[in-house]
Amino acid sequence: MAEHEKTGIFQVGSRQLRDVGEALRYVYDALLERGYNPIDQIVGYLVSGDPTYITSHKDARTLIRQIERDRLLEELVRSYVQTAMKGPSAGPR
Repeated sequence: MAEHEKTGIFQVGSRQLRDVGEALRYVYDALLERGYNPIDQIVGYLVSGDPTYITSHKDARTLIRQIERDRLLEELVRSYVQTAMKGPSAGPR
């Protein structure tokens, strides 16, 4: 099994998240709850590496720093491609 395919366990307070996708959803929700644009904030973090783009609300900043940025990008691209392949224009190009 390749390194990127291994399931990770991420700790947030007393709660455990089982994979990168679930962690991203958690961070997204925490940003939304605080009134931020989650897409802009997550992109800012991924591009700059500056954790202050992510709110500390609900320990979201601590959580996202547990995951390598390369791994976050990989999960985002994988999710996008899987979704795009299910769309009506997913035929051969």
